[in-house]
Amino acid sequence: MNSTEIKKLQEEYTKDIIAWRRHLHQYPEISFEEQETTKYLAGELDKLGIPYVINPEKNTGIVAWIEGPQKGKTIMLRADIDALTVDEQTGYDFASKHDGKMHACGHDAHMAILLGAAKMLKTLQDKIKGKVYLVFQPAEESGEGAKYMKQFGTWFEETDSVFGAHIWIDLPVGKISVEAGERMAAALEIGVDIEGKGGHGAQPHLTVDATVVASAIVMNLQTIVSRHFSPLDSVVLTIGKMTSGTRYNVISGAARLEGTARYFKHAIGDDLKKTMTHMVNETAAAYGATAKVTFRQMVPPTINDPASSELAHRVGAELVGEDSVVLMEKTMAGEDFAYYLEEKPGCFAFFGIANPEIDAVHSHHSNFFKIDERALPIGSAMYAQYALQWLEEHAE
Repeated sequence: MNSTEIKKLQEEYTKDIIAWRRHLHQYPEISFEEQETTKYLAGELDKLGIPYVINPEKNTGIVAWIEGPQKGKTIMLRADIDALTVDEQTGYDFASKHDGKMHACGHDAHMAILLGAAKMLKTLQDKIKGKVYLVFQPAEESGEGAKYMKQFGTWFEETDSVFGAHIWIDLPVGKISVEAGERMAAALEIGVDIEGKGGHGAQPHLTVDATVVASAIVMNLQTIVSRHFSPLDSVVLTIGKMTSGTRYNVISGAARLEGTARYFKHAIGDDLKKTMTHMVNETAAAYGATAKVTFRQMVPPTINDPASSELAHRVGAELVGEDSVVLMEKTMAGEDFAYYLEEKPGCFAFFGIANPEIDAVHSHHSNFFKIDERALPIGSAMYAQYALQWLEEHAE
């Protein structure tokens, strides 16, 4: 399908898309607390004349739809809607009005992009050869939102293909990445609870020091990546938090470690759990302590379907030019869009937002995180054109 009409709408709707983003940026809500965000999105969909339903389980999350006059397949477009517990320091005049909360990952941009795509698709509704679901998903940051929305209604069962995207600070504004295969890592949450024997700081021989045991475990775990797995496999194991002790002269009898592991192959995840459990238990036992390891699978790896990525490449090249569809190294960050891609073919894209001239250089989750808003209408056009093209090429 020719992109001329989408390009025209991209220019026409740019102000609306940026305005949506700036409003949403001011009112961030964290995972599963996005009730007011959901109400705002519902209100904008009402203005566009697009039907929707709100997930009633927590009153957050929306599934909207636009159906064309011609029957056909169904595609889903998704945006995540939650923010982070970050104190904003951007200096924006539209900075967060909620203390300690910020759209520091770009989900405000994702919502605006999908609203822009919704407006484009509504305008071109007679061109839609099938049905488009528009999913505004909560709780991506906790890794729980995709599963929560998949269980809501029958929309996912009816969906034939999925498309999502993330704005990305490692790409210059105007660039798009849509490669096939592994794109984002699986994320595993790790907890280790250690039991020793507390006592007086002057009598260590009468204790089993949980702080020492925890420290030994942290150091030993570092060898798993460097000495257990092939250097050709991408694996990260990070212990980000250690809690132990109550007072300077008291030897701690208990400690807790919390961390994360990242990888791309399911077999590595299984091996990692087994190896970590063995190492933690044996290290604790060597010091006369005991330990318990727990794991929570936050997200599986995000893996793009080759045919979907090929289509996304063609669409991107038509919208921004072949030279602006670029290769990008896969990332160890995780994304719960992976739960959709586990069951449906689709593509997860990256839209560049970096621009040093406006200080759009800070990493995601930074309290200085900024974006070049010129990426937003590009993203909307990409969503809309991809949906139209996919439905056309899969028309019955």
